[in-house]
Parts: sequence; C-alpha cells; structure tokens
Amino acid sequence: MSKRPNIILILIDDMGWRDLGCYGSTFYETPNIDRLCAAGMRFSDAYAACPVCSPTRASLLTGKYPATVGITDWIDWQGKVHPARGAMIDVPYLKELPTSEQSLATALRNGGYQTWHVGKWHLGGEGHLPQDHGFDVNIGGYHMGSPGHGGYFSPWSIDPLVDADVPEGTYLTDHLTDHVVDLIQGTDDEQPFFLNLWYYSVHTPIQAKADRIARYEQKARDVGLDQLETFSEDEFHPCEHKKDQHVRRRLLQSDPVYAAMIDSLDENIGRVLDTLEATDKSDDTLILFTSDNGGLATSEGSPTCNAPLAEGKGWMYEGGTREPLFVRWPGAVAEGSECDTPISSPDIYPTLLEAAGLPLIPDQHVDGESILPLLQQRGELERSSIFWHYPHYGNQGGTPGSSIRCGDWKLIEFFDDGRRELYNLRQDIGEDDNRIDAEPAIAADLHNQLAAWRESVAAKIPAPNPDWEPPPAVA
Repeated sequence: MSKRPNIILILIDDMGWRDLGCYGSTFYETPNIDRLCAAGMRFSDAYAACPVCSPTRASLLTGKYPATVGITDWIDWQGKVHPARGAMIDVPYLKELPTSEQSLATALRNGGYQTWHVGKWHLGGEGHLPQDHGFDVNIGGYHMGSPGHGGYFSPWSIDPLVDADVPEGTYLTDHLTDHVVDLIQGTDDEQPFFLNLWYYSVHTPIQAKADRIARYEQKARDVGLDQLETFSEDEFHPCEHKKDQHVRRRLLQSDPVYAAMIDSLDENIGRVLDTLEATDKSDDTLILFTSDNGGLATSEGSPTCNAPLAEGKGWMYEGGTREPLFVRWPGAVAEGSECDTPISSPDIYPTLLEAAGLPLIPDQHVDGESILPLLQQRGELERSSIFWHYPHYGNQGGTPGSSIRCGDWKLIEFFDDGRRELYNLRQDIGEDDNRIDAEPAIAADLHNQLAAWRESVAAKIPAPNPDWEPPPAVA
C-alpha cells in the first residue's frame, strides 16, 4: 500500500484470553469487538510479555522484553507493597520508563505521524509521562495504575482528569472515547495519526452502569449461573504478608458487573469504529487490539475465568500471559484470517514501523520481530522461541519464575522451590500434564535456551529469604 496508514493500538487492561465472544466467551457480549476481529487476522497464540501490566506496556513501547528494559513488575505508584517476600525476596526494578528509550511513539513521530495517547499510562510520573516519550497529546495518562479512589464514575482522582468538565457520574470509558472521537474528527488526511488507546478497563475496581449490571444479572439467572458454585479455594497465598490467605479461583465466567463493564467497553470500541467510518478513515486505518496481561481470576474478587487456560493475571501459566490479539488493516490483512504462530509484545514495535513504511531500528526493538509476513500471509518468523521473566510474587498468587515457549512446548522454572514444568500446549492447553520427566531431552534443551537467554539480558534472579516460614499445613 502506498499511503501510510493511520494506526490505532488498543490495549485493554487485565482482559483475559477468553473474555471476548470471538475468543469463546458465552456470557460476555462483545459484538463490536467481534466484528473488528472478523475484519482482520485473529491470533490464537499471542502473548503479553509479562503476567502483570507495567512490564508489558514498557515492552510494547520499546520492542524489548521487560528483563531487557529493567521494568519487571507493576509499578507500585503508592509505594506500599514492594519488595514482596515469600520463600524468595523480590528483585529491584525500574519504576519508570527510561527516557533513553526511543519509544514507538517517538519513532512514528519522527516518521511524520501525529501521536496521541489516551487512557492509562502506568510507566512513571513527572518526567516520564506520555509527553516525555514522544506523544503530542496525552489524555488521562498518569503514573497511577487504576482509576484510583474515585473509581470509574466522575469526579475522578486521576490527576489529569480531576478537573474534567463533565456531569457527575460520567463513566470513564465513555469520557476517554469522547476524546478519541474529537481527535479523529478534528484531524485531516494530510498527516497520518498514531492513537495509543490504552483504556483503564477492565482493571479493578470492577464497576459498571446499573442498567447493564441488571441485564447481566438477569442473564445469569436465565442460564442458571446464579445457582452454581463458582469459586474454589485450594492453596495458601505464597507471599509472606498474605500467607494465611487462600487463593480464591473463579471457575467460570459469571460475574454480572464484570460482564457489564466489558459491555460498556465494547460499546465504546463500536463508537471508535463508527467514527472512522463517518470520517472516511476506516479503510486507511490499521487497528491492533490486545491486552497487557491475563484476566484477573484468582484474587481481588476474581471477576473472570480464563478456562481452559490455567490461572490468570500474576501467574506464569497460560492464563497469565496468553491474550486476545487481532489486527484489522483493510486491503493488507485478509478478513477472517487466523494465525497460530506464537507472538509477543516486543513484536508490535517493529511491526507497526514496517506497516508505516518506516525503517526499522534494530538497536531499539532488539527483542521483537515484525509479524507483517504473518499478517500478509507471505512468510514465517525467523525466531524459534519467546521468553518471560517474572522474578516477583504476584498479588494474585503467582510465584517468581521464568519460562520459554518453543514450538508447541513450554517450560517454566520456578525460583522459590526450583521446580520445572514442561507442557505440550498443542495437546494440553490447560497445562495439566507435566512432561518434565517423560521428555528429558526437550526439557534440557529448553532449559539451556532459557538460562542462556537470562544471561544474555542480565536477568535478575531473586535470592532466598532467610526469614521465610511456610504457611500452616492444611488440615
């Protein structure tokens, strides 16, 4: 295509792999997102670079793995939690995106794009905000990782939105989309735009409009979900300050408030699509949709379920990192196409540069590979493996570890007890059958690759905690 496309990168916060109709949800309703997905290529094996948010966000904007950037856990903007301790002591990590990184926005702006950030940032405060990383416009981006004490209904406590001139009770997702509509309507076709649309939804607090909640409460009754036992508690939390608490898992998608929250999100994605159509920009716009980590399924109310994937946000299993991801680009990506090649967050940077017709920056996006050959069905990726490194205790129950996926195989190494687990994801997507003893050659090869990669990026490994006391034995 000769004309440079407008680019919209839609990042949803905490959306699980099965939280959309186009990825198999039967309780949540997402008709607008489903039609967006159907108009392009859907990836079945797409991954966030980390099971929590800030590292994945940094990865998207740098083309690097979190361990390479140095942001390996969510940025604790309140300063209350870290370092978490269990059998190991969490490693130190950066609390802001370094301005030495040439961000994706900077690269696109240098290439002639208008650059707009709308929504959550969570990559640092003053001196490290979107406007410090190549964005001409910043609406709602701040150091905070959630809507804060005010929640989703105005007045908000997010600093850039505290003085927003809106009626009391305005829903945040609606308000952010109002700005998106204004930006798209206010630009012409002379200069392409890059819209970094990072909604706060569906992060906690789980809040939605009353009429939508009522509709899903009725739906739950109609299908009998309100009569089912939907939680299990079967192990103690590994963090020292939570070691007397059980990990509480949701067993199926059944929360009416979460469903209503997704419903409002879907409505607003529809508004964005309608605005592109009304301004004759739809055919000239590439849209990439994904999430920053798995759905919240094991704590903080456990509002969703990622089954058949294991666990969720904060865990090294598939539920923590496998994400919905699809790309719509009229005339360049075939409608209704699908791809099962594993891809990861660092791949987005070089992909969007190449789609924009701009030169790649190999010294910057060192861990990413453009997926344009996959999107245009003209080739495969050169690399064979992708990696994760999360040397922290997740608030949701996960423990420190590293992992690698190579082909159909995935190996996880947990640091607190040294165990390794090996799964054939094509045959065992739920990670139920640990093949570590049955496939010693594969396990050894993957572990050697993982160890070599950790050494190559100087990945920090947590140290043993000499004061650790295990949780009480289950009676």
